[in-house]
Amino acid sequence: MHRHELTDAQWDRIKIAFAVPNRRGRKPADPRQMLNGALWILRTGAPWRDLPERFGPWETVYTRFNRWCRDGTWDRVLKQLQAEMEREHRIDWKLFSIDGTVIRASRAAAGARKKTGQRSR
Repeated sequence: MHRHELTDAQWDRIKIAFAVPNRRGRKPADPRQMLNGALWILRTGAPWRDLPERFGPWETVYTRFNRWCRDGTWDRVLKQLQAEMEREHRIDWKLFSIDGTVIRASRAAAGARKKTGQRSR
């Protein structure tokens, strides 16, 4: 077990969301290995091409990660974990807050030149 990989207990909690449907053809790559590879990238901030070989081809991990983003897998994992935490009374929904406030910085804050008064001719 490496530092950036899921433990067996962690994987058991979420593996149902990553279940691969039965299809004909080549057997798909192990979803746990693909997830561990994606987590390694997210935790280290390294480029996809620098993914260690133990996770498989970086292109496969990248493709699977993007598919999970598009098909709602990450949302299902979040909902599943939230429901589990709620059943165990380990989550307090009153602590969550969504703030839609937007504060725009002035151009000067971004390094723009200050406007000076126009000269009269």
